[in-house]
Amino acid sequence: MHVAIIMDGNGRWAKRFGWPRLAGHKQGAESVRRVIRHAPLAGIDTLTLYAFSSDNWKRPQEEISGLMRLLAHFIEREVPECCANGVRLEFIGRRDRLPATLVPAMEAAERQTATGRRVRVRIAIDYSSRDMLLASMRPGICREELSQKLGPDVDLLIRTGGEKRLSDFLLWECAYAEFHFTPVSWPDFTESDLEGAVAEFRRRERRFGEVLDPSAA
Repeated sequence: MHVAIIMDGNGRWAKRFGWPRLAGHKQGAESVRRVIRHAPLAGIDTLTLYAFSSDNWKRPQEEISGLMRLLAHFIEREVPECCANGVRLEFIGRRDRLPATLVPAMEAAERQTATGRRVRVRIAIDYSSRDMLLASMRPGICREELSQKLGPDVDLLIRTGGEKRLSDFLLWECAYAEFHFTPVSWPDFTESDLEGAVAEFRRRERRFGEVLDPSAA
């Protein structure tokens, strides 16, 4: 099961307490850890997390720099645990605009966790689905080839923070995804919230364009 999450609401969460936006991102990093640890228990074998979109470069430089430092700290702290728990880390999106010290850390994390088989965690950084599609296109490419280039189809897309849009995230991969929108801000998102979203997903009937029971049509 492939679950993708748009981790939204960090800034608004911090604002509620009168704290700087970066405090929300730091608390959001704790939610990332919780969800990664719990994902296999919820039946998730692939987890894609939207950490930083290509449009996020428009944010204040102080916030961007803080986010990049937070990501570097996350990699340093989490890689040993990922190796011990069978978590395979991958990073999707552009790398040419990221801090020069961050890219080698990302590449090292991918190498060190490459044998993980319990859950595959893909973190989208400087990511734009439109840009990924354009970069993958060539004359004569078929659906199967394009899917191999972009990644696995999403079964369940979760967006926290109350917004109800894709925001240029996994547009191709979400063609038949089920959507779950929750008002819960990402820093408050717990294992129970993940379990609830997965349980709701399992109650849905996925038809992929078919009529499963013609007599009921």
